[in-house]
Amino acid sequence: MKPRILIAMHYMELGGAESALLGLLQAHDPEKADIDLFLYDHIGELMQYIPGYVNLLPKIDAYSMLERPISELLRKGYWGIAFGRSIARLISKQEKKNNLDRLDDISVYYYIAKYVNLFLPRINPAVEYDLAISFLQPHLYVLKKVRARKKLAWLHTDYSKVFVSQKEENVWSQYDYIAAISEEVGNSFVRRFPRLESKIILIENILSPKFIRERANERKVDLPGSGLRLLTIGRFSYPKKLEEIPFLTAIIRKTFPDLKWYIIGYGNPSEEKKILDNIAKAGVKDSVVLLGKKTNPYPYIQECDVYVQPSRYEGKSITVREAQILCKPVIVTAYPTAPSQIKDEIDGIIVPLDIEQCANAMTSFLMNKEKQVEIVSYLSVHDYGNESEINKIYQLAK
Repeated sequence: MKPRILIAMHYMELGGAESALLGLLQAHDPEKADIDLFLYDHIGELMQYIPGYVNLLPKIDAYSMLERPISELLRKGYWGIAFGRSIARLISKQEKKNNLDRLDDISVYYYIAKYVNLFLPRINPAVEYDLAISFLQPHLYVLKKVRARKKLAWLHTDYSKVFVSQKEENVWSQYDYIAAISEEVGNSFVRRFPRLESKIILIENILSPKFIRERANERKVDLPGSGLRLLTIGRFSYPKKLEEIPFLTAIIRKTFPDLKWYIIGYGNPSEEKKILDNIAKAGVKDSVVLLGKKTNPYPYIQECDVYVQPSRYEGKSITVREAQILCKPVIVTAYPTAPSQIKDEIDGIIVPLDIEQCANAMTSFLMNKEKQVEIVSYLSVHDYGNESEINKIYQLAK
């Protein structure tokens, strides 16, 4: 009898975790297991790509309210969830006093789950799964609302770069397994919660080169510009550091006056404003182009000359690997997990985080056409797909 697996995820908006989940679902062999997918909300451009052999469970309205505006919750009568989220934010503000290193604060998600959990129904309660997977935190919902013989929580974040409540350890500790997307991500988590080291297993983000190349060829796009064309994809958020692109552009443009740096993204309005303000400050209005949200970003990757990931930190960037699959030279900044993804000078390059040093290193690489050709040649003969990673999940479900 085939094992039965449940995967829980927020939604299928455009994002790294969502793309990673889609890769997992695309790699799934329905002959080896049955997968039920529970989405907290049935929204997002990637919904259309969920394979037909994956059983999408019906939406439960209460879960769809977890990230809606408080005013909407009150209007629709979800008083408990509204109260829980409000309490969580108050407690999280107090917790921030312990954030002495001023790390990116994600502690609020733990508290939201803790205080709204009481007001959420069980997920498909008639079924006991062989394996239940919480694909993105907070992980309390799958822990408390799903019946399963074994449970796995997915770890996407570099814990050396974020602030979390130490109380979060209690949630992680109740899982049978914690899947880290890279060794560096797993190590950063163990440094924060050393008692949980034995639960860590490595399951990389699953990507299908065939699926990516097919989508890249779905349509032809035009990235205007006769000169060098760079591309970055990411949410408008602190970790992605997109607001520094205008200043990098201003320096690189001294060597490449016809440079165009395209950004595909969406997200936090205040972060988007920083990008726009810095475009004006740096005087690069004609060089930095915001393309907005794109359901299919792959034709744009295929059209650019070089893909750039200028992040402060990453777990393991999906878009970097997608660009490599499409044989594009890749530049990433020296965030802690960068060496887990890039073989420096072989299948991409790693540049400093400092703006001026970063711009100078990028300029040197962009001038070095021979090195770019060498990297493209390497990418073209190496397989960056890893669909076999899903076999690890099947093994856990036995």
